[in-house]
Amino acid sequence: MTSAAVEILGLGLGILGWVGVILACGLPMWQVSAFIDVNIVVAQTIWEGLWMNCVVQSTGQMQCKVYDSILALKPEVQAGRALTVIVALLGLVALMVTVVGAQCTNCIRPGKMKSRIVIVGGAIYILCGILVLIPLCWFANIVISDFYDPTVPSSQKREMGAALYIGWAATALLLFGGCLICCCSCSQRDESSFPVKYSAPRRPTSNGEYDKKNYV
Repeated sequence: MTSAAVEILGLGLGILGWVGVILACGLPMWQVSAFIDVNIVVAQTIWEGLWMNCVVQSTGQMQCKVYDSILALKPEVQAGRALTVIVALLGLVALMVTVVGAQCTNCIRPGKMKSRIVIVGGAIYILCGILVLIPLCWFANIVISDFYDPTVPSSQKREMGAALYIGWAATALLLFGGCLICCCSCSQRDESSFPVKYSAPRRPTSNGEYDKKNYV
């Protein structure tokens, strides 16, 4: 019962991480304007995401524009698009595989095959966390490098947006949830691989019949 609860907890964390990756992929706040000058007038804020740019006016109005050309995008944006979409699809596959092999479902009979299927689902969640970590760290490195580069104008300096932090939180959930699923399934398989069998010797009595205590 404890292993089943841990398995469900890992599955829940994996689902939350998967939803967080999808949310971070769609948000346009991967990079935001950095206001570092003392006398600057904050009239508008620029958000840059994987799919669009948004300009937020001080009055509250917001205008967003989808990128016109895919080939004209920066390498980190193209890589971020590809990897986040792949992770979104792999997360769905991991969810289905884990549910099929989970202890709380009856899709497959309990046994080694059921445990192996759950381990595969947990491994896919871990792979999702590793893949989504690549564009997040790439964007963060570029933002930090440009921020401290004196040759970059102040108007072009950016800061890390909320989407990066959501993506990092989703990565932690995916990795932790996948590890819980794999560890729980491995321990369950080790316990079930050494069954203990008890047998009592069947000795006949003096009248030729077997003693009833042998059947207890």
